[in-house]
Amino acid sequence: MRIISSNIVRAANHQESSRIDLNPWDLRFLPIRPIQKGILFHKPTPLQLQEKETDENNLIHHLKASLSKTLDYFPPLAGRLATVNHVEDDTISYFIDCNNAGALFIHAAANAISISDIIEPVYVPQTQIVHSLFPLNGLKNYEGVANPLLGIQVTDLVDGIFIGCTMNHSVADGSSFWHFFNLWSEISKDSIPLSKLPVFQRWLPNGIDFPFRIPKSYLQQVYVEDQFIVPPLQERVFHFTKENIAKLKAKANAEVGANNNISSLQALLSHIWRSVIRNRNYDGDEETSFRIIIGARQRLQELPDGYFGNALLGTFVTMKAKELLKEGIGKVAWEMNRAIASITEHSFKSFLVAWLESPEMSTMNLMTNIDKCLVTFNSPRFNAYGNDFGWGKPIAARSGAAYLFDGKMALYCGAEEGSIDIQACLSPETLEAMGNDEEFMDAVTF
Repeated sequence: MRIISSNIVRAANHQESSRIDLNPWDLRFLPIRPIQKGILFHKPTPLQLQEKETDENNLIHHLKASLSKTLDYFPPLAGRLATVNHVEDDTISYFIDCNNAGALFIHAAANAISISDIIEPVYVPQTQIVHSLFPLNGLKNYEGVANPLLGIQVTDLVDGIFIGCTMNHSVADGSSFWHFFNLWSEISKDSIPLSKLPVFQRWLPNGIDFPFRIPKSYLQQVYVEDQFIVPPLQERVFHFTKENIAKLKAKANAEVGANNNISSLQALLSHIWRSVIRNRNYDGDEETSFRIIIGARQRLQELPDGYFGNALLGTFVTMKAKELLKEGIGKVAWEMNRAIASITEHSFKSFLVAWLESPEMSTMNLMTNIDKCLVTFNSPRFNAYGNDFGWGKPIAARSGAAYLFDGKMALYCGAEEGSIDIQACLSPETLEAMGNDEEFMDAVTF
Protein backbone atom coordinates (compact mmCIF):
# COMPACT_ATOMS: atom_id res chain seq x y z
CA MET A 1 0.00 0.00 0.00
CA ARG A 2 1.45 3.33 -1.08
CA ILE A 3 0.00 6.69 -0.05
CA ILE A 4 0.08 9.01 -3.07
CA SER A 5 -1.47 12.06 -1.42
CA SER A 6 -3.28 13.09 1.75
CA ASN A 7 -5.35 16.26 1.82
CA ILE A 8 -8.00 18.07 3.82
CA VAL A 9 -11.11 18.75 1.73
CA ARG A 10 -13.42 21.55 2.84
CA ALA A 11 -16.95 22.48 1.84
CA ALA A 12 -16.88 24.54 -1.35
CA ASN A 13 -19.28 27.25 -0.18
CA HIS A 14 -19.01 27.38 3.62
CA GLN A 15 -20.95 30.37 4.93
CA GLU A 16 -20.57 30.54 8.71
CA SER A 17 -19.92 28.18 11.58
CA SER A 18 -22.92 26.65 13.29
CA ARG A 19 -23.38 24.39 16.30
CA ILE A 20 -25.28 21.11 16.58
CA ASP A 21 -25.82 19.81 20.11
CA LEU A 22 -25.66 16.03 20.43
CA ASN A 23 -28.44 14.03 22.06
CA PRO A 24 -28.06 10.72 23.95
CA TRP A 25 -28.55 8.68 20.78
CA ASP A 26 -25.26 10.29 19.62
CA LEU A 27 -23.41 10.73 22.90
CA ARG A 28 -23.47 7.08 23.97
CA PHE A 29 -21.17 6.18 21.05
CA LEU A 30 -18.32 8.49 22.14
CA PRO A 31 -16.15 5.67 23.63
CA ILE A 32 -16.36 3.30 20.66
CA ARG A 33 -15.05 3.41 17.12
CA PRO A 34 -16.31 5.11 13.94
CA ILE A 35 -18.31 3.46 11.17
CA GLN A 36 -16.14 1.97 8.41
CA LYS A 37 -17.75 0.78 5.20
CA GLY A 38 -16.41 0.74 1.68
CA ILE A 39 -17.35 -0.23 -1.85
CA LEU A 40 -15.36 -1.88 -4.62
CA PHE A 41 -15.58 -0.92 -8.30
CA HIS A 42 -14.16 -2.07 -11.59
CA LYS A 43 -11.77 0.51 -13.00
CA PRO A 44 -13.45 2.97 -15.37
CA THR A 45 -13.01 2.09 -19.04
CA PRO A 46 -11.34 4.62 -21.36
CA LEU A 47 -14.79 5.28 -22.89
CA GLN A 48 -16.33 6.02 -19.48
CA LEU A 49 -13.50 8.39 -18.66
CA GLN A 50 -13.89 10.05 -22.05
CA GLU A 51 -17.62 10.56 -21.40
CA LYS A 52 -16.73 12.33 -18.15
CA GLU A 53 -14.11 14.35 -20.01
CA THR A 54 -11.41 13.13 -17.67
CA ASP A 55 -8.65 10.53 -17.36
CA GLU A 56 -7.36 8.28 -14.57
CA ASN A 57 -5.14 11.04 -13.21
CA ASN A 58 -7.97 13.58 -13.10
CA LEU A 59 -10.48 11.12 -11.64
CA ILE A 60 -9.10 11.76 -8.14
CA HIS A 61 -9.43 15.50 -8.67
CA HIS A 62 -13.05 14.95 -9.76
CA LEU A 63 -13.82 12.88 -6.64
CA LYS A 64 -12.25 15.54 -4.40
CA ALA A 65 -14.21 18.31 -6.11
CA SER A 66 -17.48 16.40 -5.86
CA LEU A 67 -16.74 15.64 -2.18
CA SER A 68 -16.21 19.36 -1.57
CA LYS A 69 -19.60 20.10 -3.15
CA THR A 70 -21.21 17.32 -1.11
CA LEU A 71 -19.85 18.78 2.13
CA ASP A 72 -21.89 21.91 1.34
CA TYR A 73 -24.92 19.74 2.09
CA PHE A 74 -23.26 17.98 5.08
CA PRO A 75 -21.54 20.70 7.16
CA PRO A 76 -21.19 18.45 10.27
CA LEU A 77 -18.91 16.09 8.33
CA ALA A 78 -16.51 18.96 7.61
CA GLY A 79 -16.51 20.00 11.28
CA ARG A 80 -15.10 18.72 14.57
CA LEU A 81 -16.50 17.67 17.91
CA ALA A 82 -16.24 20.33 20.60
CA THR A 83 -16.78 20.37 24.35
CA VAL A 84 -17.99 22.71 27.07
CA ASN A 85 -16.71 22.21 30.60
CA HIS A 86 -19.29 23.00 33.28
CA VAL A 87 -17.19 23.82 36.33
CA GLU A 88 -20.16 24.26 38.66
CA ASP A 89 -21.09 20.56 38.57
CA ASP A 90 -17.90 19.03 37.09
CA THR A 91 -19.66 17.86 33.91
CA ILE A 92 -18.92 18.11 30.22
CA SER A 93 -21.16 18.44 27.16
CA TYR A 94 -20.41 17.76 23.49
CA PHE A 95 -21.53 19.39 20.28
CA ILE A 96 -20.53 19.43 16.61
CA ASP A 97 -18.73 22.60 15.60
CA CYS A 98 -19.55 23.01 11.90
CA ASN A 99 -16.40 25.07 11.35
CA ASN A 100 -15.36 23.62 7.97
CA ALA A 101 -12.07 22.32 9.37
CA GLY A 102 -12.45 19.72 6.64
CA ALA A 103 -12.60 16.01 5.88
CA LEU A 104 -9.56 13.80 5.26
CA PHE A 105 -9.06 12.57 1.68
CA ILE A 106 -6.35 10.00 0.95
CA HIS A 107 -5.36 8.74 -2.48
CA ALA A 108 -3.50 5.43 -2.28
CA ALA A 109 -2.30 2.71 -4.62
CA ALA A 110 -2.07 -1.03 -4.08
CA ASN A 111 -0.37 -2.08 -7.29
CA ALA A 112 -0.17 -5.76 -6.36
CA ILE A 113 -3.81 -6.17 -5.29
CA SER A 114 -6.60 -7.04 -7.70
CA ILE A 115 -10.38 -7.33 -7.31
CA SER A 116 -10.11 -11.10 -7.09
CA ASP A 117 -7.76 -10.81 -4.09
CA ILE A 118 -10.59 -9.11 -2.19
CA ILE A 119 -13.69 -11.01 -3.25
CA GLU A 120 -12.51 -14.54 -4.09
CA PRO A 121 -10.91 -15.83 -0.85
CA VAL A 122 -13.25 -17.84 1.39
CA TYR A 123 -12.25 -15.64 4.32
CA VAL A 124 -12.02 -11.86 4.07
CA PRO A 125 -8.31 -10.93 3.81
CA GLN A 126 -8.48 -8.59 6.79
CA THR A 127 -5.16 -7.20 7.93
CA GLN A 128 -3.34 -8.10 4.72
CA ILE A 129 -5.67 -6.12 2.45
CA VAL A 130 -9.13 -4.89 3.46
CA HIS A 131 -8.33 -3.02 6.68
CA SER A 132 -5.61 -1.02 4.91
CA LEU A 133 -8.23 0.33 2.49
CA PHE A 134 -9.72 2.60 5.18
CA PRO A 135 -8.49 5.87 6.71
CA LEU A 136 -8.45 6.97 10.37
CA ASN A 137 -7.91 3.46 11.72
CA GLY A 138 -7.63 3.09 15.49
CA LEU A 139 -9.51 6.24 16.51
CA LYS A 140 -12.35 6.42 19.04
CA ASN A 141 -15.30 8.73 18.38
CA TYR A 142 -14.44 11.12 21.24
CA GLU A 143 -11.15 11.82 19.46
CA GLY A 144 -13.20 13.70 16.86
CA VAL A 145 -12.39 16.81 18.91
CA ALA A 146 -8.95 16.87 17.27
CA ASN A 147 -9.46 14.65 14.22
CA PRO A 148 -11.67 14.74 11.11
CA LEU A 149 -15.20 13.38 11.52
CA LEU A 150 -15.05 12.00 7.98
CA GLY A 151 -12.20 10.24 6.21
CA ILE A 152 -12.21 9.01 2.61
CA GLN A 153 -9.57 6.75 1.07
CA VAL A 154 -9.60 6.04 -2.66
CA THR A 155 -7.27 3.16 -3.46
CA ASP A 156 -6.22 2.24 -6.98
CA LEU A 157 -6.01 -1.53 -7.46
CA VAL A 158 -4.64 -3.44 -10.44
CA ASP A 159 -8.09 -3.65 -12.04
CA GLY A 160 -10.35 -1.77 -9.65
CA ILE A 161 -10.97 1.11 -7.27
CA PHE A 162 -11.95 0.84 -3.61
CA ILE A 163 -13.57 3.79 -1.86
CA GLY A 164 -13.30 3.36 1.91
CA CYS A 165 -15.18 5.70 4.21
CA THR A 166 -14.70 6.26 7.95
CA MET A 167 -17.37 8.36 9.69
CA ASN A 168 -17.60 9.34 13.35
CA HIS A 169 -20.42 7.31 14.92
CA SER A 170 -21.35 10.09 17.35
CA VAL A 171 -22.25 12.19 14.31
CA ALA A 172 -24.11 9.62 12.21
CA ASP A 173 -25.57 6.12 12.19
CA GLY A 174 -25.65 3.63 9.31
CA SER A 175 -28.69 5.23 7.70
CA SER A 176 -26.99 8.65 7.69
CA PHE A 177 -23.69 7.12 6.57
CA TRP A 178 -25.26 5.74 3.39
CA HIS A 179 -27.33 8.93 2.93
CA PHE A 180 -24.03 10.80 2.62
CA PHE A 181 -22.48 8.16 0.34
CA ASN A 182 -25.57 8.13 -1.91
CA LEU A 183 -25.63 11.92 -2.29
CA TRP A 184 -21.89 12.09 -2.93
CA SER A 185 -22.26 9.60 -5.79
CA GLU A 186 -25.25 11.56 -7.15
CA ILE A 187 -23.26 14.81 -7.12
CA SER A 188 -20.27 13.06 -8.71
CA LYS A 189 -22.56 11.87 -11.49
CA ASP A 190 -24.25 15.29 -11.83
CA SER A 191 -27.66 13.90 -10.87
CA ILE A 192 -30.22 16.69 -10.48
CA PRO A 193 -32.29 17.09 -8.39
CA LEU A 194 -30.69 15.33 -5.43
CA SER A 195 -32.84 12.53 -4.01
CA LYS A 196 -33.08 13.50 -0.31
CA LEU A 197 -31.49 16.37 1.58
CA PRO A 198 -30.27 15.90 5.17
CA VAL A 199 -31.82 17.50 8.28
CA PHE A 200 -29.35 18.07 11.13
CA GLN A 201 -31.33 19.52 14.03
CA ARG A 202 -31.26 16.89 16.78
CA TRP A 203 -34.64 15.77 18.08
CA LEU A 204 -35.69 15.66 21.73
CA PRO A 205 -39.06 15.01 23.41
CA ASN A 206 -40.85 18.00 24.86
CA GLY A 207 -39.55 19.10 28.24
CA ILE A 208 -35.91 18.09 27.63
CA ASP A 209 -33.33 20.70 26.69
CA PHE A 210 -29.77 20.83 25.44
CA PRO A 211 -27.00 20.46 26.38
CA PHE A 212 -26.73 17.02 27.97
CA ARG A 213 -24.19 17.13 30.76
CA ILE A 214 -22.08 14.05 31.45
CA PRO A 215 -20.16 13.67 34.72
CA LYS A 216 -16.44 13.96 33.94
CA SER A 217 -15.52 11.24 36.41
CA TYR A 218 -17.83 8.74 34.68
CA LEU A 219 -16.54 9.65 31.22
CA GLN A 220 -12.89 9.36 32.22
CA GLN A 221 -13.58 5.98 33.79
CA VAL A 222 -15.25 4.70 30.61
CA TYR A 223 -12.53 6.04 28.31
CA VAL A 224 -9.77 4.42 30.38
CA GLU A 225 -11.51 1.09 31.02
CA ASP A 226 -12.66 0.33 27.49
CA GLN A 227 -9.39 -1.18 26.25
CA PHE A 228 -10.99 -4.01 24.31
CA ILE A 229 -8.51 -6.68 23.24
CA VAL A 230 -9.49 -8.31 19.95
CA PRO A 231 -9.16 -12.12 20.10
CA PRO A 232 -8.12 -14.16 17.02
CA LEU A 233 -10.98 -13.68 14.54
CA GLN A 234 -11.84 -14.23 10.91
CA GLU A 235 -14.54 -12.83 8.64
CA ARG A 236 -16.50 -14.50 5.89
CA VAL A 237 -19.17 -13.11 3.58
CA PHE A 238 -22.18 -15.42 3.19
CA HIS A 239 -24.37 -14.68 0.17
CA PHE A 240 -28.09 -15.46 0.23
CA THR A 241 -30.15 -15.18 -2.95
CA LYS A 242 -33.66 -13.75 -3.03
CA GLU A 243 -35.00 -17.27 -3.75
CA ASN A 244 -33.22 -18.91 -0.81
CA ILE A 245 -34.29 -16.14 1.56
CA ALA A 246 -37.89 -16.63 0.41
CA LYS A 247 -37.61 -20.35 1.23
CA LEU A 248 -36.33 -19.59 4.73
CA LYS A 249 -39.14 -17.09 5.27
CA ALA A 250 -41.81 -19.55 4.08
CA LYS A 251 -40.37 -22.28 6.30
CA ALA A 252 -40.27 -20.05 9.38
CA ASN A 253 -43.84 -18.84 8.94
CA ALA A 254 -45.14 -22.36 8.23
CA GLU A 255 -43.48 -23.81 11.34
CA VAL A 256 -45.31 -21.47 13.72
CA GLY A 257 -48.39 -20.58 11.67
CA ALA A 258 -47.33 -16.94 11.70
CA ASN A 259 -49.48 -15.93 8.71
CA ASN A 260 -46.44 -14.43 6.99
CA ASN A 261 -45.70 -12.05 9.90
CA ILE A 262 -42.10 -13.25 10.17
CA SER A 263 -39.98 -11.16 7.81
CA SER A 264 -37.31 -12.36 5.42
CA LEU A 265 -34.56 -10.80 7.54
CA GLN A 266 -35.89 -12.33 10.78
CA ALA A 267 -35.88 -15.78 9.17
CA LEU A 268 -32.38 -15.26 7.79
CA LEU A 269 -30.94 -14.01 11.11
CA SER A 270 -32.51 -16.98 12.91
CA HIS A 271 -30.91 -19.33 10.40
CA ILE A 272 -27.43 -17.90 10.98
CA TRP A 273 -27.91 -17.66 14.78
CA ARG A 274 -28.75 -21.37 15.03
CA SER A 275 -25.67 -22.28 13.00
CA VAL A 276 -23.35 -20.11 15.10
CA ILE A 277 -24.60 -21.67 18.35
CA ARG A 278 -24.57 -25.19 16.90
CA ASN A 279 -20.94 -24.74 15.89
CA ARG A 280 -19.77 -22.98 19.05
CA ASN A 281 -20.68 -26.19 20.92
CA TYR A 282 -22.43 -24.44 23.80
CA ASP A 283 -23.73 -26.28 26.83
CA GLY A 284 -27.48 -26.80 26.35
CA ASP A 285 -28.48 -24.72 29.38
CA GLU A 286 -26.22 -21.82 28.47
CA GLU A 287 -28.06 -18.66 27.49
CA THR A 288 -27.25 -16.99 24.20
CA SER A 289 -28.38 -13.61 22.91
CA PHE A 290 -28.81 -11.82 19.61
CA ARG A 291 -28.75 -8.02 19.79
CA ILE A 292 -30.77 -6.50 16.97
CA ILE A 293 -30.34 -2.81 16.16
CA ILE A 294 -33.63 -1.07 15.37
CA GLY A 295 -34.08 2.30 13.65
CA ALA A 296 -36.29 5.08 14.98
CA ARG A 297 -37.00 6.73 11.66
CA GLN A 298 -39.91 4.42 10.83
CA ARG A 299 -41.28 4.55 14.38
CA LEU A 300 -41.09 8.23 15.32
CA GLN A 301 -43.33 10.55 13.34
CA GLU A 302 -41.47 13.56 14.71
CA LEU A 303 -38.27 12.61 12.88
CA PRO A 304 -38.15 14.35 9.49
CA ASP A 305 -37.36 12.48 6.32
CA GLY A 306 -33.61 12.84 5.94
CA TYR A 307 -32.87 13.06 9.70
CA PHE A 308 -29.06 13.00 9.89
CA GLY A 309 -27.61 11.70 13.13
CA ASN A 310 -28.15 8.64 15.30
CA ALA A 311 -31.63 7.21 15.73
CA LEU A 312 -31.08 3.65 16.94
CA LEU A 313 -32.02 1.36 19.78
CA GLY A 314 -30.96 -2.22 20.41
CA THR A 315 -33.09 -5.06 21.68
CA PHE A 316 -31.96 -8.47 22.91
CA VAL A 317 -33.47 -11.83 22.00
CA THR A 318 -32.27 -14.40 24.55
CA MET A 319 -32.74 -18.17 24.43
CA LYS A 320 -31.06 -21.20 25.95
CA ALA A 321 -28.81 -22.99 23.48
CA LYS A 322 -30.85 -26.22 23.65
CA GLU A 323 -34.10 -24.33 22.93
CA LEU A 324 -32.51 -22.51 20.03
CA LEU A 325 -31.34 -25.76 18.44
CA LYS A 326 -34.33 -27.93 19.33
CA GLU A 327 -36.86 -25.54 17.83
CA GLY A 328 -36.86 -24.84 14.10
CA ILE A 329 -36.09 -21.41 12.68
CA GLY A 330 -39.80 -20.56 12.99
CA LYS A 331 -39.81 -20.42 16.80
CA VAL A 332 -36.51 -18.53 16.88
CA ALA A 333 -37.68 -16.05 14.24
CA TRP A 334 -40.97 -15.55 16.09
CA GLU A 335 -39.08 -14.67 19.30
CA MET A 336 -37.12 -12.18 17.23
CA ASN A 337 -40.31 -10.80 15.69
CA ARG A 338 -41.89 -10.24 19.13
CA ALA A 339 -38.77 -8.55 20.50
CA ILE A 340 -38.64 -6.14 17.55
CA ALA A 341 -42.37 -5.41 17.80
CA SER A 342 -41.92 -4.46 21.47
CA ILE A 343 -39.72 -1.51 20.49
CA THR A 344 -42.16 1.36 20.00
CA GLU A 345 -42.18 5.14 19.80
CA HIS A 346 -42.36 5.14 23.60
CA SER A 347 -39.19 3.01 23.82
CA PHE A 348 -37.13 5.59 21.96
CA LYS A 349 -38.50 8.51 23.96
CA SER A 350 -38.09 6.79 27.32
CA PHE A 351 -34.45 5.99 26.48
CA LEU A 352 -33.73 9.72 26.10
CA VAL A 353 -35.47 10.57 29.38
CA ALA A 354 -33.70 7.78 31.30
CA TRP A 355 -30.31 8.76 29.87
CA LEU A 356 -30.76 12.28 31.20
CA GLU A 357 -30.99 10.86 34.73
CA SER A 358 -28.28 8.22 34.32
CA PRO A 359 -25.95 8.46 31.29
CA GLU A 360 -24.75 5.10 30.00
CA MET A 361 -22.11 4.76 27.32
CA SER A 362 -21.70 1.98 24.78
CA THR A 363 -18.40 0.13 25.09
CA MET A 364 -16.93 -2.72 23.12
CA ASN A 365 -16.93 -4.91 26.23
CA LEU A 366 -20.61 -4.14 26.85
CA MET A 367 -21.56 -4.76 23.22
CA THR A 368 -19.91 -8.15 22.94
CA ASN A 369 -21.18 -9.56 26.25
CA ILE A 370 -18.02 -11.68 26.60
CA ASP A 371 -18.27 -13.33 23.18
CA LYS A 372 -21.75 -14.78 23.68
CA CYS A 373 -23.85 -12.20 21.88
CA LEU A 374 -24.37 -11.74 18.15
CA VAL A 375 -24.94 -8.12 17.10
CA THR A 376 -26.32 -6.78 13.82
CA PHE A 377 -24.63 -3.85 12.08
CA ASN A 378 -25.70 -2.01 8.95
CA SER A 379 -28.89 -3.05 7.11
CA PRO A 380 -29.83 -4.63 3.78
CA ARG A 381 -32.20 -1.67 3.35
CA PHE A 382 -29.24 0.68 2.88
CA ASN A 383 -28.45 1.37 -0.75
CA ALA A 384 -24.80 0.32 -0.96
CA TYR A 385 -24.95 -0.83 -4.59
CA GLY A 386 -26.71 2.29 -5.92
CA ASN A 387 -23.53 4.37 -5.55
CA ASP A 388 -22.59 5.02 -9.16
CA PHE A 389 -19.97 7.81 -9.29
CA GLY A 390 -20.13 7.91 -13.05
CA TRP A 391 -18.38 4.72 -14.17
CA GLY A 392 -20.78 1.98 -13.03
CA LYS A 393 -22.17 0.44 -9.87
CA PRO A 394 -20.09 -1.27 -7.16
CA ILE A 395 -19.39 -4.99 -7.34
CA ALA A 396 -18.85 -5.57 -3.59
CA ALA A 397 -19.13 -3.90 -0.18
CA ARG A 398 -16.87 -4.54 2.81
CA SER A 399 -16.50 -3.39 6.42
CA GLY A 400 -13.32 -2.03 7.99
CA ALA A 401 -11.52 -2.87 11.22
CA ALA A 402 -13.48 -0.52 13.50
CA TYR A 403 -15.76 -3.17 15.04
CA LEU A 404 -14.11 -6.55 15.27
CA PHE A 405 -15.48 -8.94 17.87
CA ASP A 406 -16.73 -12.50 18.01
CA GLY A 407 -20.35 -12.13 16.94
CA LYS A 408 -20.45 -9.09 14.66
CA MET A 409 -22.92 -9.53 11.80
CA ALA A 410 -22.65 -6.81 9.13
CA LEU A 411 -25.71 -6.90 6.86
CA TYR A 412 -25.60 -5.64 3.27
CA CYS A 413 -27.99 -5.74 0.38
CA GLY A 414 -26.52 -8.01 -2.28
CA ALA A 415 -25.53 -6.93 -5.77
CA GLU A 416 -28.57 -8.76 -7.18
CA GLU A 417 -31.98 -7.37 -6.23
CA GLY A 418 -33.47 -9.02 -3.15
CA SER A 419 -30.25 -10.80 -2.15
CA ILE A 420 -28.44 -10.25 1.17
CA ASP A 421 -24.77 -10.54 2.14
CA ILE A 422 -23.77 -11.13 5.75
CA GLN A 423 -20.16 -10.36 6.66
CA ALA A 424 -19.81 -12.53 9.76
CA CYS A 425 -16.96 -11.97 12.22
CA LEU A 426 -16.37 -15.04 14.40
CA SER A 427 -13.62 -17.25 15.78
CA PRO A 428 -11.74 -19.20 13.08
CA GLU A 429 -13.01 -22.47 14.58
CA THR A 430 -16.67 -21.41 14.43
CA LEU A 431 -16.43 -20.07 10.88
CA GLU A 432 -14.72 -23.23 9.66
CA ALA A 433 -17.39 -25.42 11.31
CA MET A 434 -20.16 -23.30 9.77
CA GLY A 435 -18.62 -23.82 6.35
CA ASN A 436 -19.08 -27.57 6.92
CA ASP A 437 -22.58 -27.19 8.39
CA GLU A 438 -24.81 -28.64 5.66
CA GLU A 439 -28.06 -27.34 7.16
CA PHE A 440 -26.68 -23.80 7.17
CA MET A 441 -24.74 -23.86 3.91
CA ASP A 442 -27.69 -25.29 2.01
CA ALA A 443 -29.10 -21.72 1.94
CA VAL A 444 -25.76 -20.09 1.01
CA THR A 445 -24.86 -19.37 -2.63
CA PHE A 446 -21.32 -19.09 -3.93
